[in-house]
Amino acid sequence: MIGRTLTLTALAAALACLCAGAETAAPSKRFTAERVFDIEYASDPQVSPDGKTIVYVRRSMDRLTDQDVGSLWTIDITSGMHRPLVTGRDSATSPRWSPDGSRLIYMTSSDGKPEIRLLYLDSGRSVSLAQFLGGPSEAVWSPDGKALAFTMFVPGEKPAFATPPAAPEGATWSEPVKVFDDMTFRADGAGYLQDGTTQVFVLPVDGGTPRQVTFGEASLQGPAWLDNDTLLAAGNLAADRDMDPIESEVYEIELGNLTVRALTDRDGPDYSPMVSPDGKRIAYRGYDDKVLSYQQDNLYVMNADGSGSAELAADFFGSFGHTVWAPDGRSLLSLVEDHGVLTLFRVDLKGNVAQVATNIGGTSIGRPYAEGNFSVGGGRRPVAAFTAGFTDRPAEVGSIGLDGGGKKILTALNEDLLPYLEMPRMEEIKVASSHDGREIEAWVYLPPDFKADGTFPMLLEIHGGPYSMYGPFFGSETQRYAAEGYVTVWSNPRGSTGYGEDFALAIDRAYPGNDYDDLMSITDELVARGYVSKNRLFVTGGSGGGILTAWIVTKTDRFTAAASIKPVINWMTMALAADIGQYVRRHWIREDPWSNPEAFLKFSPIRNVDKVVTPTLMMVGEEDYRTPTWEAEQFYTGLKMNGVDTALIRIPGASHGITGRPSRLIALTDNIMGWFAKHDPVKVEAAKADE
Repeated sequence: MIGRTLTLTALAAALACLCAGAETAAPSKRFTAERVFDIEYASDPQVSPDGKTIVYVRRSMDRLTDQDVGSLWTIDITSGMHRPLVTGRDSATSPRWSPDGSRLIYMTSSDGKPEIRLLYLDSGRSVSLAQFLGGPSEAVWSPDGKALAFTMFVPGEKPAFATPPAAPEGATWSEPVKVFDDMTFRADGAGYLQDGTTQVFVLPVDGGTPRQVTFGEASLQGPAWLDNDTLLAAGNLAADRDMDPIESEVYEIELGNLTVRALTDRDGPDYSPMVSPDGKRIAYRGYDDKVLSYQQDNLYVMNADGSGSAELAADFFGSFGHTVWAPDGRSLLSLVEDHGVLTLFRVDLKGNVAQVATNIGGTSIGRPYAEGNFSVGGGRRPVAAFTAGFTDRPAEVGSIGLDGGGKKILTALNEDLLPYLEMPRMEEIKVASSHDGREIEAWVYLPPDFKADGTFPMLLEIHGGPYSMYGPFFGSETQRYAAEGYVTVWSNPRGSTGYGEDFALAIDRAYPGNDYDDLMSITDELVARGYVSKNRLFVTGGSGGGILTAWIVTKTDRFTAAASIKPVINWMTMALAADIGQYVRRHWIREDPWSNPEAFLKFSPIRNVDKVVTPTLMMVGEEDYRTPTWEAEQFYTGLKMNGVDTALIRIPGASHGITGRPSRLIALTDNIMGWFAKHDPVKVEAAKADE
């Protein structure tokens, strides 16, 4: 029955049928469901200290385990020689060079247990550095190459008010009660939280026992070495930290006596400390908290003792992202969201900004988010390695000089597949919003057989966040929609990042609102161009795109069908029960739900569910605690009560990142297309004719 969840068992059977039929039928030349398992992409490229070699994570989809897995490959930048380094059954990620370039560490697992492994480049042999009770992360080398710092979860003491009696031998009693006394007691991707915190550890690279160097009831993360005896980390050690979820400071940790000292002290987040090559300066990101729903990250530099903090490039248009020092210590490299793409900028210590590379992205395999990463290495002639984004393929590894010269694309990971498929053509369009004339940027995939004859169906795909950004990048979901014949359009309506703080803050305390006008203006443009039929319009989106989808169907009946994925439906229940509830209350709505419920309800789709006539599918992960299941269920129940055609799909085991496994990505796209096909007048008439 169309609209029901595609179970993993059914999916496996479908794939088995596809494989069994491969001998007798030629595979489709379109981007069909099983092609998801054929995709490879690059991520996390790391340049060696001498600037000659890149090690990166080559990611692929494992059909048997239904997982996105990684292996490590190396590239010689000069010759382009491409070699496997770490492959096998267990995924390998997060490679990091030693300061002298002779060794690598990377993250993996063995028999389900997390490991940090040390790889010797001269022999190719590797060793596990320690036995870890939890999962280590954020591992960084000390300047002398003798130790690592990393973070790991440390269990705490569970709160309890009573000691249960011992059960008699052989008795079957209920599980003991679970007591929570923290404001955040569950988190998306983690479920109901175990009591404890994330703390910093150090470990000799010769192996041994990890030594915990921070303690207490607050977490510290993002370690960086100030020198061989001192660490930096960021966190919020204030007693009221639960009430201010974005606050953080940069702290100095003396390894000799384990004293902790704050180097920053303003009201607002300070985090991601980065130490200059000579150890004399610390760069970091943050901002003065004005208690708004969106605030851009600024870039700062202070002396190693915390004095003399100064902002760099105060008039820069964008929000500074992942940042590293150039090898000579005279400038910093920062990745910035920039009008739909990621751009790498160089910022000198006087605040002058110059572009190094752009069109960085391609690591968001499901939807065309602008996601990517970079690193810098080398001495006199430093090199940046980055994930290069494309309209027709996922991320490749690229390299470029810090002066912007010598750009190379060093991999071609899908040359065995994508050139042999009938791929859609991408166009960029820009429209003036009907609300206030703001320019709205969008991209369109035109199906392989496209003609501008006004007959094609349109699929409007809306991004989440909402403070995030789509771009002109390959996405498996959008590829699938176009392959099925939909003119597929995605855009950056007001509230999207990458267009300046004012553009993002146009939705502050007004979301969802005039985003609707932006999206309808894009729809009007495609109809006016004759790209699509006005009688075959469909809309979908996830998270922020889910609430906008639900909002749209409360305001218009022009869409033939809709699919709202993991939406916010009721800001009141979102503020009181989601894992980011305090942020929603304090920064987003800036009211209390018990004293001003109207502030929450006026932008809640549930308030106007009685206005909906559009057939609307609801979908959510069963373990989603960001926009929890009851959000989608409220709208589904309201639609049912009002006699609107609807269905509810729950994805077992899925958190907010609903497409975290390849089969779930297939299930999401196939169910959406099945729902739309059920209501598409052209397909309905064709089915009747066949009968």
